[in-house]
Amino acid sequence: MLAAKIRQFRLGLNTERATVAYPFAPHPAEPNARGQVVVDTDKCTGCGGCADVCPSRCILITDLAPHWRMLRRHLERCIHCGRCEAACDYGAVALTPEYELGTTDRADLLVEQRLFMGVCDRCGRCYVPGHPLDGLKAVGTRVEEPALLALAGGGR
Repeated sequence: MLAAKIRQFRLGLNTERATVAYPFAPHPAEPNARGQVVVDTDKCTGCGGCADVCPSRCILITDLAPHWRMLRRHLERCIHCGRCEAACDYGAVALTPEYELGTTDRADLLVEQRLFMGVCDRCGRCYVPGHPLDGLKAVGTRVEEPALLALAGGGR
C-alpha cells in the first residue's frame, strides 16, 4: 500500500499543471470565443435586423421623430449568442474574444445610437438615405432670408 502511494506521489510530481493562475496572470481566450459585443456606429444603418433576431431582446429600437431613430443596446442582458453579428449585413456588429466584462457602472454596458433616417412618403417608415446629400440631416426646402433675397435680386 505504501508503494502505491509513493507511485501516485511521483506521478503527481511529473505531470503538468492542470490549473491556470487566472486572476494573477491573463488567460487568453479560445480562438472562436464570443465575448464583448462591439458596435461600429458609423457602419450601422438602423435597419433593425439585429433587434429582430436577438433572443434576449437587449436591442431596443425607438423612432423618436419622423426623421430620427434611436437604437439602445443593453449589453448587460446580452447572452453572446452571435445572432446579431450574423444578421448584420453591413458588418457593424462584431463579437470580440474579450471576456472580462465586469463593471460597477451599468451605463458602461449601454450603447445608445441616434440615426438620421429618411421617411418613406408611402408608408411613413424610416429608411437609410441612399444618397450622401440625403444624409445632411436637413429636411424640406431651405428658408431664404429676406435680406439675402434682396441682395440676390430675387425678392421681387
